[in-house]
Amino acid sequence: MTRIESQQVAVNKSAEEIYNFISNFNNFNQLMPSSVQVLETSEDTCSFSLKGIPTIRLKIGDKTPFTHVSMLADGGQIEFRLNCCLEANGDNCKAQLFFEAELNMMMKMMVEKPLTNFLNILVDRLKEIN
Repeated sequence: MTRIESQQVAVNKSAEEIYNFISNFNNFNQLMPSSVQVLETSEDTCSFSLKGIPTIRLKIGDKTPFTHVSMLADGGQIEFRLNCCLEANGDNCKAQLFFEAELNMMMKMMVEKPLTNFLNILVDRLKEIN
């Protein structure tokens, strides 16, 4: 199993606020970099595309209130899971993203750096949400 991690960031919002935000894909436009085209969102699903990559579809998986949200690949060629883990600290929290998939060594080498950068952008943008 390949596991790629974002940095852990301190967010000036409660774990409950970030959990509620992450649990609703309608909020994902606020996190995505400009190079990502968000095609469709609902509360439980979203699809987006990056130049040169097939459309990626996600659905909400397991959730543990205020500590964990799991997002799963919804179709596509690679099964993967994107986990958001939250650590409460009073009115603030720490957030970190984890990508997990069965990738061969060549695929891992190709995606590790860009995926780490992408996850870091997403988690950094959590600090900026209203």
